[in-house]
Amino acid sequence: MLIEFRAENHRSLKEEQVLSLTASNRIPVDSRVRAVEGVEDGLLTSAVIYGGNASGKSNVLSAIAYMRDAIVLSHRAWDPEGGVPRSPFAWGDSATAPSMYETVCIIDSVKYEYGFVVSDQQVEEEWLYAWPHNRKQVWYEREGKKFDFGDKLDGPNKLVQDATRDNALFLATAMQFGISSLKPLFHFFSKMSVVDRSNIRLSTRSPFLELLFENDRRMTLELFEAGLVDRLRDLFRDADVGIFEIRREEQERSVGNRKFKDYRILFQHQQNDENSWLELSEESEGTKTLFRLAPRVFQALNSGGVLIVDELEASLHPLLAMQILRLFCCKKTNSQNAQLIFTTHDTNLLGTTLGEPLLRRDQIWFTEKDEAGATRLYPLTDYKPRNVENLERGYLQGRYGAIPFVGQLVIDAE
Repeated sequence: MLIEFRAENHRSLKEEQVLSLTASNRIPVDSRVRAVEGVEDGLLTSAVIYGGNASGKSNVLSAIAYMRDAIVLSHRAWDPEGGVPRSPFAWGDSATAPSMYETVCIIDSVKYEYGFVVSDQQVEEEWLYAWPHNRKQVWYEREGKKFDFGDKLDGPNKLVQDATRDNALFLATAMQFGISSLKPLFHFFSKMSVVDRSNIRLSTRSPFLELLFENDRRMTLELFEAGLVDRLRDLFRDADVGIFEIRREEQERSVGNRKFKDYRILFQHQQNDENSWLELSEESEGTKTLFRLAPRVFQALNSGGVLIVDELEASLHPLLAMQILRLFCCKKTNSQNAQLIFTTHDTNLLGTTLGEPLLRRDQIWFTEKDEAGATRLYPLTDYKPRNVENLERGYLQGRYGAIPFVGQLVIDAE
């Protein structure tokens, strides 16, 4: 599970910003908090970031996606002569200053702290510490071309060091040599799924980050052949959006002289009515979005991975977005401690209009920009709101900063 993420000098994140998924000890423990061996405090299964348009919400997710990309792809996909692809803060000294990324996570009861610093030319620093049995071990530290290895990191470390390019991470290179002790950390990042609602890669200039909107045939295979369609059907039914059944039908398509097998997806809108089936292409944007998002949701829940979604509510009915969040909150549907990190403008998640709030106060974060255009990321708990306080109203009124896109209208009206 992700404990903490830090980034500095990435897009609008000029100064170091921190996102924590550690539960506050001032809020009673519930199903959204998981006790994990190796971590003193409970960890949260989800976190949300609110803020006005262009306040930097997406850039926080972009920084996580960039770190994932660098770990998975820097050795085998980055141009050996191309330096380091990155997007620092656009102006001032920061434009040429290095960028920093660091993650603290817990995997199989072992806590890891891993991070790196990159410039336009090379990896300037890289470090990895581990806490097996709650005792800190230095596995390796890197400064430019200089490496210092701890005695607890087994494997052909010198051989990997010699194979590590200036613009590639040691962790990424080590996977090509099969260093088993580093596999848990590498797999933690490789199974992290990053979804951008606008179908634009969150990762900086990487052509390899997974996209949400893939072709229908691949989505069909993921859903039906992985046995996920039953869970998707239940999700539609639980959200009460008028879809009762899903099926696929095989069909033959032709491209020039070439014929191939494909499928079409059908949705039933009236139970037991054979005339109420619609194709995916005829469905609402919300249904299409959920159909394409569902494999990522269920794969994260199955594997205990981290799912990162920019604008969770985009094109979705509010009840569907809430239902997805519930899947991560509930121990029954999230037995593997998967985590959901997302941005949204949907204030229903803060209020009580649709029942008890789904979000704890320590799960809520905000972004806002200063006069120089730099983003500040901070938690709602900084404001110590009262238990009876209406968070939705407070946010819309700008009580916690981070005035949303409708916030000024509310303030002007008052």
